[in-house]
Amino acid sequence: MEVHNVSAPFNFSLPPGFGKRPTDLALSVLLVCMLLCIMLALGCTMEFSKIKAHLWKPKGLATAMVAQYGIMPFSAFMLGKVFRLNNIEALAILICGCSPGGNLSNAFSLAVKGDMNLSIVMTTCSTFCALGMMPLLLFIYSKGIHYGDLKDKVPYKGIMVSLAIVLIPCTTGIILKSKWPQYVPYVKKGGMISTFLISVAVTVLSVLNVGKSIMFVMTPHLLATSALMPLIGFLFGYILSALFCLNTQCRRTVSMETGFQNVQLCSTILNVTFKPEVIGPLFFFPLLYFIFQLGEGFLFIITFRCYEKIRPSKDKTKAIYTVAPTEEAIPRAMENGIHKEYHPQA
Repeated sequence: MEVHNVSAPFNFSLPPGFGKRPTDLALSVLLVCMLLCIMLALGCTMEFSKIKAHLWKPKGLATAMVAQYGIMPFSAFMLGKVFRLNNIEALAILICGCSPGGNLSNAFSLAVKGDMNLSIVMTTCSTFCALGMMPLLLFIYSKGIHYGDLKDKVPYKGIMVSLAIVLIPCTTGIILKSKWPQYVPYVKKGGMISTFLISVAVTVLSVLNVGKSIMFVMTPHLLATSALMPLIGFLFGYILSALFCLNTQCRRTVSMETGFQNVQLCSTILNVTFKPEVIGPLFFFPLLYFIFQLGEGFLFIITFRCYEKIRPSKDKTKAIYTVAPTEEAIPRAMENGIHKEYHPQA
């Protein structure tokens, strides 16, 4: 395997037994449990009829697919050129850009009151299309960056697992809502509590597992790239959906789906493609990218919530000055001495 623009191997080694320690196994199990809880709770907010409507009129879905597999890979490629990254750095960013939408996009779509039926359909379709789109995009954009055969490195097994994690619990939630709706509030509440508790445990284990190793990838150009990539996805996903005349709810959904990438698949490709001594600290780049995705996603949620609180006050102000010319309003105005009749002069 030939790697260019690298004068010498990185002076870097992973922690002993990395990936096979009990804490690594516990982290993987907790992540799967957290995703299952999130998807089950989100499935309880969906309806088969609305999912069918998005599939029969796939305007929103088509917009999202163009954003996911058009904007993000091109943005990753251009950021590598703009910041003059070496080949391995540019390849790590490109792999993230070519990955399908991540599962967290569904939770964040719910937080910004997006269309959950569209969100789940988008995640499912982008993950399924990744079976063909990832090798195609990596083949197109990696020319001149990497001269190995990346199409054989696409983790098809991981993509199928991602599909199962989305489809099985979501389908269970939809059936639960249609057959036993009285249990839905308990499932939603239990899912939220479980997700919060597991998130705390995942954060603690992640810090213990990675430790200070992530500091190696916190160079200025990688920090800038990691910050700009999700931001481009969020903004251009919204702009593209606005150009296609989607409603505001669908625009927020497409924005979240475009900005969040499946970094687990990116990490898997980097792991099977390069040895640690070749890729060096860039092994942890997907984690850095994931942190920026979360941070910017929460920032958009806060902005949206603040906007929602400001907007009703404007509507109420407008309502005060709105007069309805009904038959009941005229006698009431005459009683208050407000209504005056106009008599034209002869």
